[in-house]
Amino acid sequence: MSSLHPDTRVVHLPRPTPETSTPISMPIYQTSGFVFDDPAVFADGMGRPDGAYVYGRLSNPTVRALEEAVADLEGGVAAVATGSGMGAINAVLLGLLKSGDHVIAQSALYGATAQTLADLAERFGVEVTRVPEDDPAAVRAAVRPTTKLLYLETIANPMTQVADLPGMCAAAREAGILTVVDNTFASPVLCRPIEHGADIVVHSVTKYLSGHTDVVGGIAVFASDDVYRRVWSYSVELGATADPFAAWLTLRGMQTLPLRMERHCANARVLATRLAGHPAVAAVHWPGLSSHPSHELAAKLLPDFGGVFSFDLAAGRPAGEAFMRNVRLALLAPSLGGVETLILHPATTSHRSVSAEGLAAAGIGEGTVRVAVGIEHAEDLWADFAQALDAI
Repeated sequence: MSSLHPDTRVVHLPRPTPETSTPISMPIYQTSGFVFDDPAVFADGMGRPDGAYVYGRLSNPTVRALEEAVADLEGGVAAVATGSGMGAINAVLLGLLKSGDHVIAQSALYGATAQTLADLAERFGVEVTRVPEDDPAAVRAAVRPTTKLLYLETIANPMTQVADLPGMCAAAREAGILTVVDNTFASPVLCRPIEHGADIVVHSVTKYLSGHTDVVGGIAVFASDDVYRRVWSYSVELGATADPFAAWLTLRGMQTLPLRMERHCANARVLATRLAGHPAVAAVHWPGLSSHPSHELAAKLLPDFGGVFSFDLAAGRPAGEAFMRNVRLALLAPSLGGVETLILHPATTSHRSVSAEGLAAAGIGEGTVRVAVGIEHAEDLWADFAQALDAI
């Protein structure tokens, strides 16, 4: 290289690789493509997910490390990482469905997921039937010859209904249809849906997996290699590719996932229990409370009850808005799963695209506030909530 002009040498910089040692943390492969000596290896890598690394839209070593890590945690054979949680959901739905197909989905769904299903119905003629999340008989009754999949959420956003994964997955398996489960609210620490019969598990890694409010990403984990390859092929066409730096940040965050989930759940227990006894609160929706409709099911299915809950203010929306203005420690912001406690008003934010009828069916009221509990000290959080409620 020393014989070449400097203009050329600055383009072709040396690329040293360690030969006698291994880095402790996964390196960030911040490159769009890879160089080959063999054209046949180059060509082979373009056509399959487990071939040589070729181009960032197809595969990347840092992204692959994330995919393998989450697949291992969830008990799957492989995974596809994407640029957002909705990227993972859309890669799965669009990769597996076609015009005229039928989907069974639970009634209580994340707003953007519900909107995606509505768009598929309107634009592509994909029919959708909604059923309770804990009623396998309703799944059996809804199955048609065109039914392709059942869509569930382990813990629903934002009212925290818990799906009967063993029963619902069994009903889908009997009918020969796939089950997709959004496991974002539970994380693999609290639930691994594949162990209960799910075929595909999706996450917004933006939330608990990364855990530090600095990543936007998604992932889909597969129990079957055949289904994985079908969705991978479509995800490459869709271009919902995960960024290597985001994948690296998620890998770093995942190393503390069990510790964080323990604190999230413990803090949620303190806040939910105390809010349930406050005179300004009409209801608290957290499956760890015996009053929650899913409590018995959740106690059988989960080792703990999650770090997200919702509560209804007795005085309705004005009280909810006042509470959100009054908090000082909790932050009025979207998302969940970070170290900070976040609050929002579902009817006007996360579920703003859902109709009034849909909100009512999901149990979301004008005075409903969602709390994504962080890892702060529980007594500091309660003091903040208490003063905000007292100021209404």
